[in-house]
Amino acid sequence: MKFTRGFSLVEIMVALVIGMIAMIVVLQIYGASEANKRTTTGGDDAQISGALGMFALQRDIRQAGVGISSYDLLGCNVTLRAGVTLNTMIPVTINHPSVTGLAGQDLNTDTLLVVYGNSSLLPEGASIFGQLAQNQYTVDSPSGFSLNDNVIAAPQVRPSPCALTMEQVNAAPAGTVVTVPTGVASMSNGRLYNLGPAPTIVVYAVRGGSLTRCDFMVNDCTQNTPANWVTVAGNIVSLKAQYGRDDASVNPATIDYNPRYVNRYDATIQAPPAVTTVQCGFARVSAVRVALLARSGQYDKNVVTGAVPTWEGSVANNPTGSAANAFNLTNIVLQAGESWQNYRYKVNQMVVPIKAMSWISLGGKTC
Repeated sequence: MKFTRGFSLVEIMVALVIGMIAMIVVLQIYGASEANKRTTTGGDDAQISGALGMFALQRDIRQAGVGISSYDLLGCNVTLRAGVTLNTMIPVTINHPSVTGLAGQDLNTDTLLVVYGNSSLLPEGASIFGQLAQNQYTVDSPSGFSLNDNVIAAPQVRPSPCALTMEQVNAAPAGTVVTVPTGVASMSNGRLYNLGPAPTIVVYAVRGGSLTRCDFMVNDCTQNTPANWVTVAGNIVSLKAQYGRDDASVNPATIDYNPRYVNRYDATIQAPPAVTTVQCGFARVSAVRVALLARSGQYDKNVVTGAVPTWEGSVANNPTGSAANAFNLTNIVLQAGESWQNYRYKVNQMVVPIKAMSWISLGGKTC
């Protein structure tokens, strides 16, 4: 009698071992593939975050100064509304004292404060030739103003210190009269500047590893209120910026001119030696050099970034006379046991022209 024989126990065990080995090999290959994919997509995420952040920055910087590019306004303290004053108003401020160093801002990063109007008329302002009342300005170009426009009245002689007020037109202009709620006395022969119905005054800062934006027209950005800061781009670990300016070594020191030449980059607003005023210092700034450092969200157990990334402003004398403003990753916030070297980074940088400074009105003043 013959018996049918199946697999022996030994054969079954051998088959299981072979199957387990094959499974381990497959899982290792799959794991390596997924790790490579995460690394690749993580780099893409950093590139996208940096590009989005840079797009927002350069869009605002390019428009900076529209409506305020006048000798009468540059560097003045402007009351925006009750209890909120913007000191030393210029088109772009790097590290404005009122918004730099607030709790929540990441260490070793810069801030940018950008100001511009949105009026389609009278960027150079209108002449005030009389006042029917303190809150009623008689101007030479009333058609350049509309209901709800934000205006700033500046006297004929720039005050020292320069303190001005922004108000909103609260009645449709009648004849040659522009009416505001309160007004300022003794403005005859001065100028009325129109910033439009929705001027932009915003602050950019890196907070909690993200590029954030605060709207000064809605919130008091000098206060540390987290809800005021809206995320523009995530995984941004540093923002660095420098003014692009003419240091007066090319253009003469005291002329009324339109600045179009940049021969130095630094974070200083410095007037020519003969004219030591803030407004003359910024009159020679026609660009901002800015860089964003974006980080991949993918942690790598190996050291994948051996040195701190660099940008054009990382070294001094680029060009000659320029200061250095390098990235510093010493104090970025990480999980316990992690190092900044375990992440990959992307640098986005750009020299952004401040177009409004090309037609700045110095009113015959020399800078």
